[in-house]
Amino acid sequence: MNTLKLTWLYKPFPELTPFELYAILRLRSEVFVVEQNCVFLDADNKDQIAHHLMGYNGDDLVAYTRLLDKDTAYKLMSIGRVVTSPNYRGAGIGKELMEESIQLCYQLFGKDYIKIGAQLYLQKFYESLGFKQSSEMYLEDDIEHIEMIKQFDR
Repeated sequence: MNTLKLTWLYKPFPELTPFELYAILRLRSEVFVVEQNCVFLDADNKDQIAHHLMGYNGDDLVAYTRLLDKDTAYKLMSIGRVVTSPNYRGAGIGKELMEESIQLCYQLFGKDYIKIGAQLYLQKFYESLGFKQSSEMYLEDDIEHIEMIKQFDR
């Protein structure tokens, strides 16, 4: 269980400091490019219109998601670039990160469906948060993915 007490901070892109932006890009690169051995262009021109949720342990960025309104990545609002620091895994922060992200989506964009593009091996994790598979498996950057949707529980 999570023994860390993370500090959560979210900002739209124009409010990010250069240090926050650097920490975000570094963490995303560390996991999505280096750890997953996947060469892809992470900077996809959606960051500028996103809200960025950051979880800090002291001065260390250890958890992050990018929140997008409807009609940006999908017709539905979405949570993407879900990442936790390899140095902090196993402490339950992934679940806390997603719970914070879901609530922030509702706060920012309204209480409606949320869509994600999930790596297939994380399907059960996302199902535990209320997401259901909504597509067949597809390859994105040679990694198996599925789309998943979470209904708003009224």
